[in-house]
Amino acid sequence: MSGRKDKQSGNPPCAVNRKALHDFELLDRFEAGLVLTGSEVKSLRAGQADLTGAYARISDGECWLIGAKIAQYKQAGVNGHQPDRKRKCLLHKSQIRKIDAKLQQRGCTLVPLRIYFNQKGLAKAELALARGKRQYDKRRSIVDQEHRREMDRHGRR
Repeated sequence: MSGRKDKQSGNPPCAVNRKALHDFELLDRFEAGLVLTGSEVKSLRAGQADLTGAYARISDGECWLIGAKIAQYKQAGVNGHQPDRKRKCLLHKSQIRKIDAKLQQRGCTLVPLRIYFNQKGLAKAELALARGKRQYDKRRSIVDQEHRREMDRHGRR
């Protein structure tokens, strides 16, 4: 979990997929609502979520978040949830059609970047259309990042 605050709501994100920023080149971002049970919301508020290896898929005109792990809420007892179940993402039909058209292209995937609560207290997922980076692209982005840091460091003095 990152220490920075969420830009829109002022709340820290519940889960951040930092590996996605390293492994993928992000093409387009979308905000989607999440259909969750009560115990999942409690676990998210406690910061017990992991997006590593998670992805989203379009099937039958609906968007599904797959592989996101939200830990079981201890106080829920037997009425809890399964940690790695599929969760429905709420998007407009036009957004789903646009995403589906892009996913038909070779090499495109839909990855979750973070899960957070907006100002109204609703759970949201930031999804991104992404294309996988090659190993040399990853090395190149690391070198560019180091150059930017070095320039910032010299600029402040």
